[in-house]
Amino acid sequence: MAIFTPVLSEDDYKNAQKKFADLVTDNGGEIVNQDAWGLRSLAYPIGKKTTGLYYVLEYRATTEFNAKLEVQLNRDENVIRHMVTRLDKFSVKYNGRKRNNSPVTSA
Repeated sequence: MAIFTPVLSEDDYKNAQKKFADLVTDNGGEIVNQDAWGLRSLAYPIGKKTTGLYYVLEYRATTEFNAKLEVQLNRDENVIRHMVTRLDKFSVKYNGRKRNNSPVTSA
């Protein structure tokens, strides 16, 4: 998940999304799902900003790639916060069922 500064234009926001999606594919990763949440309120102000443009990217890649992604997220001045999380097999299965509108039951 990345939160971009809210002052980005729609085109800049889409270009930033494409930049990180391309980074995944260029390094041998596979994009599972992309979800641009758009403008949302922040839980607390960050750099005097109370809103941000949220972007969630679910991907499969090697563990070494996460370090490269973190470096790029830290270098990008449009990213005000980011979080990289590893999903376990149950979370991956849950997300897949949720995307396909299958009933999500605990088993």
